[in-house]
Amino acid sequence: MSRDLPEKNAVLDAIRQAGQNLGHPPSRAEFKAHSAMTEYQVLQHFASWREAVKAAGLEPDSTNVRLSDEDLLRDWGALVRRYREIPTRDHYRRHGKYSPGVFERHFGPWSSVPSHFRRFAEGDSQWADVLALLPVPSATPLANVHRPEGHSVGGSGSSIQSHDPRPRHSELPDRPTYGDPIDFRGLRHVPINEQGVVFLFGMVARELGYIVEAVQAGFPDCEAKRQVAAGKWQRVRIEFEFESRNFRDHGHPPAGCDLIVCWRHNWTDCPTDLEVVELETVLQSLGKSHE
Repeated sequence: MSRDLPEKNAVLDAIRQAGQNLGHPPSRAEFKAHSAMTEYQVLQHFASWREAVKAAGLEPDSTNVRLSDEDLLRDWGALVRRYREIPTRDHYRRHGKYSPGVFERHFGPWSSVPSHFRRFAEGDSQWADVLALLPVPSATPLANVHRPEGHSVGGSGSSIQSHDPRPRHSELPDRPTYGDPIDFRGLRHVPINEQGVVFLFGMVARELGYIVEAVQAGFPDCEAKRQVAAGKWQRVRIEFEFESRNFRDHGHPPAGCDLIVCWRHNWTDCPTDLEVVELETVLQSLGKSHE
């Protein structure tokens, strides 16, 4: 996705150097503080931070071991039992054992946790009291429910076909429309236009290694700087688009821009020297919560 991503060996060297400077295997936060790289850049080469540290020949902190779905759902169920209600995200953050962001990385939007718990606990008598507090699954006949063709799923890039059991309804002409639910930090739905892309990039720019200098109405939309080495930054010109091929359709000159930031990259003939950041893919590498 980015021609400026560091090579895998450079990532490993940076982890080793950070460990040498610290005297112990670095945590994610320590690595970001002691190197010129971001966690996002590391995760382009490795499935997890723990895997990256092990590949560098270091022993990861055992406290960073990935929690199982069962561990998370048991704690969520215990909280439902204690308060006799389904916890909001903020309520769980204050009273639960784990971070709501961990749940969202395992199960998707916070609102989907009850259905995951139901599948986990159904048939287990020890959770019968908790199951009784959960919403009853809809039994509405679906044979005649209208479903639009090719409905995009937020963050997955897949498409909901006619067998999807979720009901669809006729669009009301006097209401705004929204993208699919995503619950990524402060954004409840995926972008459906360029303005949504601008907002989302602002949320994750620092994690991707960018500092925004200015945003304007003319082309290109944004001037930012990004770190290219320890203590060294370069200016980059950014154009925001909902889909990357809108850049071509709008008649923008590639020579006037360094980077397209979009929700979906669908420009097959995009010039090779024009970098594209597809936020739909980027979000899969970032936690949904800062907590």
